[in-house]
Amino acid sequence: MKTYRVPELAKKYVGYDMIQEHAVLPDLANVRLRLLYAFLNQQQSLQTHSELYTLVVSLVQLGMDTHDLIDTRQDQRSEKEMRARQLKVLAGDYFSATFYQLLAQSGQIDMIAKISSAVSEVNRLKVNLYVRMRQHKLTADEYLSLSVPIKSTLFHIFSDLLDGTLLRVWPEILNELSLCEALVDELARSKCVDRFDRSWSYWHVMQFATDDERQQLSKHSNDYACIQSLAEKYKVHSQLNAKLLASASKVLAAAGMLESDELKGDLTAIVNRLLLEETDFTPALNETR
Repeated sequence: MKTYRVPELAKKYVGYDMIQEHAVLPDLANVRLRLLYAFLNQQQSLQTHSELYTLVVSLVQLGMDTHDLIDTRQDQRSEKEMRARQLKVLAGDYFSATFYQLLAQSGQIDMIAKISSAVSEVNRLKVNLYVRMRQHKLTADEYLSLSVPIKSTLFHIFSDLLDGTLLRVWPEILNELSLCEALVDELARSKCVDRFDRSWSYWHVMQFATDDERQQLSKHSNDYACIQSLAEKYKVHSQLNAKLLASASKVLAAAGMLESDELKGDLTAIVNRLLLEETDFTPALNETR
């Protein structure tokens, strides 16, 4: 089995001193990347390019995620804040552009077109979500259903390359693992006052709270005690936990349809690592069922 070493390979492109010193970058999307790498390595026709494809996708995704962190507020910033913002813009552009060079050098021109098209679609999905949020025409579950394709669309381009059983289970497993990632992030946001606004928890509270509570949340969006009181009342954490476990179970159930024990093991390890490292859960299942 080939070792997953995409994070090490990506350091060549993300480890510049100026970026590391002045800008905080998002983590690589290792759950989706490990999933992609595992699937590509199971198909003989794709094994030669599995590492290249996964590295390229890691950089494109990192570029988009970095741009998402750019502060768009209009008030005056300090010189340090301005430098960090500028570096995030440049770093995101650099990560997004590097995939052209890597794929062109390998003669993978068709893949350049596929990825470029997927990036355009992701940006369209983001705009749609932002418009809905700005209009406050959104329930918590609608927010989640609009968020997951933003994570998964770039990876869905590989549906055109996979065959047989791999192709049949790829869309479902990718979507459910993307949902797992989103839910883990939403759990973290539910406990962080700086990230609570416009999260799943925010929309859930706004959907079910009284008019007075909605006004309270709007006026005290930076009040930790207020936020956690409403989150506890409307069972935010327990509902997110339940959704996460349900989605993780669906991934493992779909993995049971696979012929490769190696791939089943990879998927189980990915799910268990996600639950164990990012939450207080014990490993989901010791074996695929």
